[in-house]
Amino acid sequence: MPPIPGAGLAKGLAVTLRTMTKKTVTEQYPEHQPELPPRTRGVIGLFEENCTVCMLCARECPDWCIYIDSHKETVPPAAPGGRERSRNVLDRFAIDFALCMYCGICIEVCPFDALFWSPEFEYAETDIHELTHERDKLREWMWTVPAPPALDPAAEEPKELAAARKSAEKTAAEQAAAAEKPEPPRPEGDA
Repeated sequence: MPPIPGAGLAKGLAVTLRTMTKKTVTEQYPEHQPELPPRTRGVIGLFEENCTVCMLCARECPDWCIYIDSHKETVPPAAPGGRERSRNVLDRFAIDFALCMYCGICIEVCPFDALFWSPEFEYAETDIHELTHERDKLREWMWTVPAPPALDPAAEEPKELAAARKSAEKTAAEQAAAAEKPEPPRPEGDA
């Protein structure tokens, strides 16, 4: 049977008509804020106290958008007769979000938990140079980082916690046993 001329056009118009009569599901963004999942990748926050200036995040970044400057300071010895130590002090930590591709490698490789994902996504700027966030701005994003999810109650206890608990119980038992043991009598006559 030969195709009817204009049948495709009629099908297309029917689809358009059905779609036009359905209720829209689009939320108007500025008036209605979206409900984002807790692990949304919005912007990166810096917890400066944990940063040891190891430079792993800057080295592993595929876009080279992390800029870190530091200097070394000499720390006096902890005990008399000890030797002085040197430590890195963070001078500048900046992320250029105009270059960042939000892969999260910097957060994954940070061994000291200094970088975190924040679900904030409203940081558009009119000037591209303002998308380079220095450490004070990255610190502000840190306060928007959600708390980690609760542990699964049915999960196995971590080995580190089990070992620490066992050690604490053993120490408490030894102290209780020592407190119950009577003191040996002292010899009389010696002062």
